[in-house]
Amino acid sequence: MRIPPYYRQPSWQRFFVGAFIGAIISWCVFLFTYGVFHERLVYIVHKQQDTIRGQNQRLKIWEEDIKILNKETIEKLTVNDVKVHLTNADRYDLSTLTIFKIENNVKEDISDVIARDIESVFKSRKLLKKAIENKVYKLDDKSYRLKITEMAIYTTVYVELEIAFAK
Repeated sequence: MRIPPYYRQPSWQRFFVGAFIGAIISWCVFLFTYGVFHERLVYIVHKQQDTIRGQNQRLKIWEEDIKILNKETIEKLTVNDVKVHLTNADRYDLSTLTIFKIENNVKEDISDVIARDIESVFKSRKLLKKAIENKVYKLDDKSYRLKITEMAIYTTVYVELEIAFAK
């Protein structure tokens, strides 16, 4: 079997040369466009990496600042309110007015802790406890003593008390 001698005819030679040159030109155009697009993508990726690095650095700085501010804030928290609750008032059949008066008297006794920082209030908690427990509260010709069962100190000082008749 024999290959036809098309390579000798000028029209076929022009066709094959044109196809070859077209393939080379299209390959060059492909490489150029691929290179341009790839260069743009590499530029975008590097720009995003730089942005991410910068944001991570800013985030670290913010986190350090926030940690420092949180420590300072916790150290400088102040007491804003005092809450008092009588736990065994129903045992002595006390009226709600008597309970209210006793709770208000205790609040007045320890109201100086309001607007003080929590650390100093915590350090003076024994003094607060003695101030409440050593005082005799007189209402309606009766004397009462209070005993602290629970005390919580934070922005609100919460005191739970048990009441008993004074001897």
